[in-house]
Amino acid sequence: MQTVWLTGAEWLAVLRIGLGLWWLESWRHKDRKGWFERGTGIAWAADVAAKHRWEPVRSGFDTVVAPRPKVVAYVVVYAELALGLGLITGFLTPIALVGGLLLNLLYLVLMIHDWAEQGQNAMMALISLVALFAMSWQTWSLDSAIGLF
Repeated sequence: MQTVWLTGAEWLAVLRIGLGLWWLESWRHKDRKGWFERGTGIAWAADVAAKHRWEPVRSGFDTVVAPRPKVVAYVVVYAELALGLGLITGFLTPIALVGGLLLNLLYLVLMIHDWAEQGQNAMMALISLVALFAMSWQTWSLDSAIGLF
């Protein structure tokens, strides 16, 4: 493959690192005090889920998230941090890519009515797929340096 400036594998690493920076920014701009102490993030998601047109989303939220809002708040917030750091450093990259893809798909389904969010989640999911199937951890990654995957 011919490219300008970098090799194809290096461009894939740039894509992976950029996705990691996107996840890190998602974590950075969250009001963690609001999420953890006041429950604002889960309360917002509960409101969205309650109005959702799909019954499985409403019942799934009531079954999985509603009984344990504080735990889910920590999982969501720190999953975004872990995804960002994993993708930037290239550590456990395939796991981070699959985890990010699943989280983006969850956000995509929950926010089915919000087209602004849909664009971001769709792009992040697409980048995850490309980075996963093109094995973007082969260059500029801890995975490559220590011989993982």
